[in-house]
Amino acid sequence: MEECCILREAAYSGTSPGGTNSSYATSKMLNLLTFGVPKAFPRIMAVAQSSSSSSGSKVLSGSGVFDGTEVHEASAILVHLTRAGAEPVCYAPDIPQMHGSPVEGESRNVLAESARIARGAIKPLAELKASSVDAVIFPGGFGAAKNLSDWAVKGKDCTVLPDVERVLKDFRASKKPIGLCCISPVLAAKVLPGTTLTLGQNDNKSGKWPYAETIEGASSLGAIVVPKIL
Repeated sequence: MEECCILREAAYSGTSPGGTNSSYATSKMLNLLTFGVPKAFPRIMAVAQSSSSSSGSKVLSGSGVFDGTEVHEASAILVHLTRAGAEPVCYAPDIPQMHGSPVEGESRNVLAESARIARGAIKPLAELKASSVDAVIFPGGFGAAKNLSDWAVKGKDCTVLPDVERVLKDFRASKKPIGLCCISPVLAAKVLPGTTLTLGQNDNKSGKWPYAETIEGASSLGAIVVPKIL
């Protein structure tokens, strides 16, 4: 998993947990960068460990790194939420894939393809509400920039899927944690101005950050982008 972020929320207070408990280890593995949120992801885990009714939602964007959800990131999130005692609930928009038809007479659907990762246990994104779960996480993969938005084509001038915008604003208003992996922080940069996030490094001299220009686009929208490397 390359990069993740938690959105800034001044409402949280306190200090980060000490020691090497599973909640903290999970947050380190996911490389969550927090500002004004003292280890918000461990907070999700702590809630999950102390309450049998806790759940974390995950928004998928198809199946496959170049036109959908990055499968490794999706599975890692599921594993660690489950290990922490949370009940993962997967959602995806019921919309056509950006990349057309595989063969003549057939069509591609984001919800249908996302169901492959969730083994069929998935719900339409239209049903996701902040009141029903404890947190929301967006795995990476180019589906975030092609299906959940059209950032891949229009960059900072993109349009974010209405249900994605609603979910992000709903969770922020509810002061519930939001996790975004890899390229998906651009969604928050677009719909939540002033968000602090990570998108890797803005220098590609090493050849390890081929999409470094994304940082410039997110910054131009008012996001506070903190360079970070795993």
